[in-house]
Amino acid sequence: MNGSLPFCPFRSFRTATAVLGLVLVASAALPAAAASPDPAGPTASALPAVTPAAEAPTLYDDEAGGNANADDPAIWRNTVDPGRSLVMATAKEGGLRVYDLDARPVQSIAAPGPARPGDAPGRFNNVDLVHGMRLPSGRADLAVTTDRGHDRLRIHRIDRARPGGPLADVTDPAAPPVFSRNQDEINGQRTAYGLATWTDRAGRSYALVSRRASTEVALLELRPTSSGTVTYRTVRTLELPSSFRLPDGTAWTPCGEPGDAPQVEGMVVDPANGMLYAGQEDVGIWRVRADLTGTPRLVDKVREFGVPAAYDEGTEECVAGADPGFGGEHLSADVEGLTLLTEPDGDGYVLASSQGDDTFALYDREVRDRNEYEGGFRVTAASSALDGSEECDGAAVLNAPLGARYPEGLLVVQDGRDTPGDGDREATGFKFVDLGTVMERVDR
Repeated sequence: MNGSLPFCPFRSFRTATAVLGLVLVASAALPAAAASPDPAGPTASALPAVTPAAEAPTLYDDEAGGNANADDPAIWRNTVDPGRSLVMATAKEGGLRVYDLDARPVQSIAAPGPARPGDAPGRFNNVDLVHGMRLPSGRADLAVTTDRGHDRLRIHRIDRARPGGPLADVTDPAAPPVFSRNQDEINGQRTAYGLATWTDRAGRSYALVSRRASTEVALLELRPTSSGTVTYRTVRTLELPSSFRLPDGTAWTPCGEPGDAPQVEGMVVDPANGMLYAGQEDVGIWRVRADLTGTPRLVDKVREFGVPAAYDEGTEECVAGADPGFGGEHLSADVEGLTLLTEPDGDGYVLASSQGDDTFALYDREVRDRNEYEGGFRVTAASSALDGSEECDGAAVLNAPLGARYPEGLLVVQDGRDTPGDGDREATGFKFVDLGTVMERVDR
């Protein structure tokens, strides 16, 4: 794609914080075509539907289920034998799960326990992959996970032939907290949350990590140690806006629990041009250089953008007022699950989960076309036993042959309300969708 922005390697690794301020003129950050919603815009029911080919076993967020809650997947391609590729997925306090392409469990890794009695336990939130990182023992693919409970990254080496399971923990025991200064701050849970990995043109690997209940995003350089483990250090941080100037001149701040700022979770980096796409859940999708320099641009807004709301302490919910009509037309809060669908000719899409209406939105990955909206789809039930995806938290896509099962690639999406469930137990899971079917429906 010849419209990518120039990218320069870092000249300094000193930590710096770029603060954009609390008030941003939203209309100035938006492409003109996305400045106001079109009342004739597509509804969720009008979008094409695809059905899953398989689903992973249901996870239950209760003591009997190990407090497992499906969140975010990543797809690892076995280049030697693509049919034996794997899906890594987080289960929050339930740790990390590994599945084969039939969605059968291959390995389960527990989240670490609390540092001290009474401290927060480990809680794996998001996962992404690093390919070919140079370690003392040779190059390796890594699964990187945010441990929200301990405010750290956890790094696992991937070896499909390893006895006991393909993942082996190679996290440096001395790896520091990402955002917190001490254990008391960690227990407050303003900790490592969303995640995207990235390798720059010089071959250096990074993790971009968002902070829970904050607008902050940190760039961490991943660094191997002489003992074969992996650690990290903070390069710089960026704060996205928390308040916005609306076209009518008023200021708007997304509603949330007192003291909480509008957080980012879903993130992905386009390696072709070094651009980070970050989903600020109640705001929209931002684009900014992955080295966290330059000015972020708002690619699209949620429909609820600009709607006044007040937090109700009794119900612990936000009560919305009248919609002034300043929102977008393709996303319903929360924005979740950003992933990159690449195509052989260099084209492709940024895919986002529109959690509020159970749909998925596709945006052109081309920056010179201002990441225009290209369409969307739903993942609906294949049968009474194989449901679709609702309230999706995370998604991963790989446009590459994966054996006979998925010759045109794979899309994995989280299902926030897995059915049929088990009584009142909170049930979640992951759905595996044939990417060829998705592209056929979207391209009609």
